[in-house]
Amino acid sequence: MLKTLTATILREGNGFVSICSELDIASQGDTVEEARKNLREAVELFFETAHPNEIAHRLNSEIYITPLEVEIGQIA
Repeated sequence: MLKTLTATILREGNGFVSICSELDIASQGDTVEEARKNLREAVELFFETAHPNEIAHRLNSEIYITPLEVEIGQIA
């Protein structure tokens, strides 16, 4: 069965961190594609090994991604 989840990938130092918001699982890689691939492997491993109760508890089905405007003052 195929399920679509959210992958957020951001630069951290010389690499990239990837996060699946629905499960709060993270991974990393040297490139965006590697970080995405590693996150997919981590999420698939979670689904293969986790007890159904843990999956039900951790799987958040409502994820909203939206711009957030904040006042940050002057940037040095």
